Amino acid sequence: MITLLKKTFEGKRVFLTGHTGFKGAWLLQILHSLGADVKGYSLASENANDLYSEINGDVFCYSSVIADIRDLSTLQGELVRFEPDFVFHLAAQALVRPSYEFPVDTFAVNAMGTAHVLEAIKTLPKACVGVMITTDKVYENPERGQAFHEEDKLGGYDPYSASKAAAEIIISSYRQSFFNPDKYTQHQKAIASVRAGNVIGGGDRSLDRIVPDIVRALEFGGRVQLRNPSSVRPWQHVLEPLGAYLLLAAKMIEEPRALSTAFNFGPEISDEKTVEELTQIFLSVFNKPDAYQKAEIQNAVHEAKLLILDSTKAKQLLAWQPRLNAEMAIRWTAEWYANKEQYAAEKCRTQIEKYFAA
Repeated sequence: MITLLKKTFEGKRVFLTGHTGFKGAWLLQILHSLGADVKGYSLASENANDLYSEINGDVFCYSSVIADIRDLSTLQGELVRFEPDFVFHLAAQALVRPSYEFPVDTFAVNAMGTAHVLEAIKTLPKACVGVMITTDKVYENPERGQAFHEEDKLGGYDPYSASKAAAEIIISSYRQSFFNPDKYTQHQKAIASVRAGNVIGGGDRSLDRIVPDIVRALEFGGRVQLRNPSSVRPWQHVLEPLGAYLLLAAKMIEEPRALSTAFNFGPEISDEKTVEELTQIFLSVFNKPDAYQKAEIQNAVHEAKLLILDSTKAKQLLAWQPRLNAEMAIRWTAEWYANKEQYAAEKCRTQIEKYFAA
């Protein structure tokens, strides 16, 4: 895998939206290690303690543009002038509960922002592979326990999920209308959407996510409050979906028609753990197994309790397999935070090398 990725990305131009975010900062460092020239396009880092700031992300960028994907003119100009070989679209309003507070902004960023990226790619006068990142929450979820396939009905109870389902519909429309795989020789654009979720890993400082909540509780000597302890999630280390996105992009060069579609990337269906189980494993690394309590949240907003992906399609078409099970993903994440001897960029590099060498 690493040989293919280096061959694919070394010396290539990659346009990365959301490069200052948690997943974006990890992907930026991976792409830099592969020898790619990365132009980032994103809003500024939220605070001085986020991962992009911790790794000094600017040093991994060919250039870093601080701007909004809702600004079509600026986005289009920056992308077209750069003439990228690859586009990875990660920029998003990525949290469920804030989407209830700011639904219009959530739809504007996640749905129209995606349309803007695709429109910019449409005007690019060269071949390009585009990987559009959405989420596992794009499926209409009756919570019956079944794993979701790529052909299942899209939907969304909360504004975040609905905005990402809308983004998937937009991607499909652009793919059929402007980037039709049957007409690839004319437009030379290969566009895929990728669905993963509940990503954990070192350096996540976001509000309203379980791992950062645990880390903050540990730092301040408190007990983490679990609002949905019995909710089941397909926990996966951030390197799992990022490695999958890169592998997909590399193979899209070889098979642009067949792979211009949607893909799920999740852990094995049987490899599931509750929020409480994640918390227990994480805290065991710090020898504080009881540093949590189940919280009673008044007027809690709706959040799915069960969400599982079927990744058979990715396994069959890409020969992709998850490399870390849920417990390993949780331990790798906890060990990143527990490691006080290395700087953030060194910790990321160590885990990146370990993951791709597996």
